[in-house]
Amino acid sequence: MPGRSSFVGRVTPKSRTVLWPLQLLLVASLLGPALFFAYTAWDDYRRLREHADERIERALDVVQEHSLKAFQTIERTMAETNEVLRGLTPEQILAEEARLQSRLRRTQDALPQIEAIWVFDKAGRPLVSSTILPVPRDLDNSERDYFKVQAERDAGTYIGRTITSKVGSIRFFVVSQRRPTQDGSFDGIVAVSVRPEHFREFYGRISRALADSISLIRSDGEFLARYPSRGTEPLQLTPGNSLLPAIQSSAQSGFITTVSQIDGIERRIGYRKIPDYPIYVTTGIETASVWRELWLGMGQLLAFGLPATLGLFTISLLALRRTRSFHAEVERREMAEAALKQAQRLEAVGHLTGGVAHDFNNLLMVVKGSVDRLRRYPMEERQKRSLDAIDTAAGRGASLVRQLLSFSRQQTHEPEVVDLSRYLLDLQDMLRSSLRGDIAIDIRLPPGLWHTKVDLNELELAVLNIAVNARDAMPDGGRLLIEAWNLSLRDPDVLGLQGDFVAFSLTDTGCGIPEDVLPHVFEPFYTTKAVGKGTGLGLSQVYGFAKQSGGTATALAEAGRGTTITLYLPRTIEAANDESAPAPGPLVRSGHGHILLVEDNSDIAEVTRASLEEIGFQVTHAAEAHAALMVLRSGTRIDLVFSDIVMPGDLNGVDLAQIIRSEQPSLPVLLATGYSNVAQAAMDDGFTILRKPYDSAELSACINRILGFVPLKASA
Repeated sequence: MPGRSSFVGRVTPKSRTVLWPLQLLLVASLLGPALFFAYTAWDDYRRLREHADERIERALDVVQEHSLKAFQTIERTMAETNEVLRGLTPEQILAEEARLQSRLRRTQDALPQIEAIWVFDKAGRPLVSSTILPVPRDLDNSERDYFKVQAERDAGTYIGRTITSKVGSIRFFVVSQRRPTQDGSFDGIVAVSVRPEHFREFYGRISRALADSISLIRSDGEFLARYPSRGTEPLQLTPGNSLLPAIQSSAQSGFITTVSQIDGIERRIGYRKIPDYPIYVTTGIETASVWRELWLGMGQLLAFGLPATLGLFTISLLALRRTRSFHAEVERREMAEAALKQAQRLEAVGHLTGGVAHDFNNLLMVVKGSVDRLRRYPMEERQKRSLDAIDTAAGRGASLVRQLLSFSRQQTHEPEVVDLSRYLLDLQDMLRSSLRGDIAIDIRLPPGLWHTKVDLNELELAVLNIAVNARDAMPDGGRLLIEAWNLSLRDPDVLGLQGDFVAFSLTDTGCGIPEDVLPHVFEPFYTTKAVGKGTGLGLSQVYGFAKQSGGTATALAEAGRGTTITLYLPRTIEAANDESAPAPGPLVRSGHGHILLVEDNSDIAEVTRASLEEIGFQVTHAAEAHAALMVLRSGTRIDLVFSDIVMPGDLNGVDLAQIIRSEQPSLPVLLATGYSNVAQAAMDDGFTILRKPYDSAELSACINRILGFVPLKASA
């Protein structure tokens, strides 16, 4: 690819025979130690992983045993409470509440995991409690899950959700059983409130030696206790947590690696079911700690092996580079010469294009001027049709010249308001002439499309560049889809833009762009075409035009499925130029104005002089800048100087305009050009530029605007 080739390491097939032993040594100097380090790292990681799983298993043994004894103790407490209350009716329990409360209190004090022991009647109202005397009889716990489950059926030992008490706002979970009756009917429950802190404190003590994360979880994913805990994290495993499906499937035990929803840390987690209870215990170790141990061990190994490996690799690389540079010198020189020739060809084409454009514009100027003059004479219909054909051909020639000037990149930038709905439809004929007959053009434009303000020449060139790339991507034919839409960008991070834009895209059905090439398509001189087949400037011009206009351009493609190039141009609230508006009539003024015409081409001078005189001006002609200065310094009254930019001699039209501005600041100057590399600078300095070829109407309109008689839009 021209301008993008890399010379480093490029060798001819002949030199590969000499280089391959060195290349093999270079690869072996890295691959051998790398394989050794990789195997060692894998073996150490496997060993550390097994050690971590062993630690998790030991932690599970301890936590499972602790939890099992805790729940068995709670069951014995409920059995003992039922035995104490055996045969007592609710009325008798209330009557002996003080004695029973004292009895339950002694049981509670002996068991640190128990927060309170309650007895509820079949309506869910408390009869006696180990902590409150007397119990609040208006307290209704019938809506609690540990009561509702037992009221519906004998659920055995039921472990409820973590709740907040209605008296004291204490967090706990409740284990409940039915009060036994002779006929099996429901006569209330015995409920034991369990403190999660009892489990959490125990987990905190053993975590230092065994695991850094320990939890007690119901089979539905509800946390009963956990360590570490901030007290604000969710109480339920989230649906995306990989631990939830494992425990819901009633698996007895297992291992997973997951990210904790508590602190966002990835851990290796072991889980195990507590026998005879729908409860799981989990213990976990941070995977980062395993990696830290691994890197610590590998760091000691690398401290010795890495310097030796780098030393061997450096020696091999130096030898290979010295040998490669020798064998690549010839190819490097050939590629440099090819790149230089390509650049010289581009430069020559640019100058040639500009010169052709200048001469061609002069010819078109004579043709269009002559057609304008002939139209003013009476003629037959056949002659009129001939003049129309000549004028149409001259107009197409002028359009071609504008494209050539865009290629040479010497044109001035004159942004104007554009209605893309009209412009894109008018562009169809030009696109059809640039594409092949087997490529269909489909244009889809919504109503109410906003206006934008851009340089029409650059816009036309951008569309042509995209269309030509699309044509080359569809060698067997296809379809080019052109779409446009209004777009309001509020997030500047999306495209780097913010505000209202008009977006339009060109989508082909061609071969697409490979993924590795797509990020480079807008880079200058980047091309996948062979040397001499493309310059790589097409899409870079598209991107540069869009950015210069205040927008941007994007490319979306997939290999084998076509390409979409989208331009985002800023919206303008100005009204579009009405190109169909009639040109203003001849200048109307008292007396006759005097124009100094400076033009080196006699044919153009004759045509322009005739047009000016028909408008109503007196014309003095000067063939070059020095002659024009002599006229001005002679004291002759001149109302306007109309000068070509490109002229022979040491002064061009811009130089002449600068001298006039310094000597006679009030004298207006109008410059004309078909091609000039200084025209943009002249426009930036405030001089008015009239592009060749122009007709009498354009000339009259431009003079009217300069002299301030009729305000008109700038000439295109």
